[in-house]
Amino acid sequence: MLDLHDYVASIPNFPEEGITFRDITPLLADGAAYAEATHQITEFAQARGVNVIVGPESRGFLVGAPVAHEMGIGLVPARKPGKLPRETVKESYKLEYGEAALELHKDAIKPGDKVLITDDLLATGGTIAATIKLVEALGGEVVGLAFLIELDALHGRDRLEGYDILALMNY
Repeated sequence: MLDLHDYVASIPNFPEEGITFRDITPLLADGAAYAEATHQITEFAQARGVNVIVGPESRGFLVGAPVAHEMGIGLVPARKPGKLPRETVKESYKLEYGEAALELHKDAIKPGDKVLITDDLLATGGTIAATIKLVEALGGEVVGLAFLIELDALHGRDRLEGYDILALMNY
């Protein structure tokens, strides 16, 4: 099996001094590494009986879409406000530097759907907590959360207590 860490570039002092940015674009650009990451998340999803993937904008799409395709199920995008054309539900959340929001189409999740939420990175957990609230407001059951990377020092997992979490790599 590939060591996925070999496909993550660490960029010191980006986007600001003291931060090490974990760049997943080398992983996405390598067919074997992307396939391996997709396969590991797919196995996690299958074991939980997932029938729909939700990915927050925009890197959640890159993680969730190939998993949905491999499983033969749908992908629901959680988008920034104003990006979805039909009736939506909205959840706002705080960022380190302000506030953001996500929306889902009101009919995107059916009551009883077993949902896996995917994203590239688990940092503070704010984006994922908002996505969970949207899914649950529509009657979906979040049965798992899957990430390429988890930044342990930011303790995002603590904010998501009670949910089954897969992180393929930890930093």
